[in-house]
Amino acid sequence: MNRRDFLTLNTRDRSAVVSCEQLYMRYVDAEADGTTAELFDRLSRDLRGVGAVRLTDTSWLSCEDLRKRLDAVLAQDSQRQLAD
Repeated sequence: MNRRDFLTLNTRDRSAVVSCEQLYMRYVDAEADGTTAELFDRLSRDLRGVGAVRLTDTSWLSCEDLRKRLDAVLAQDSQRQLAD
């Protein structure tokens, strides 16, 4: 896995795993080059149709802006559930 890959989709059970550590790295890169909105737009598109999302390495969500943007993406689909 590329160290910048942060999303693993499982089409069989419509679930996704988001590595918050890897997402943070992509977020920092996106902040540096001005593509933060595109990063979260792409994440939102990728999560369409996913029934459950599991977040790993959540200690990396200490950055308030990152956490708020991720929360907004996850809240877009009220049917989606966060898995432990």
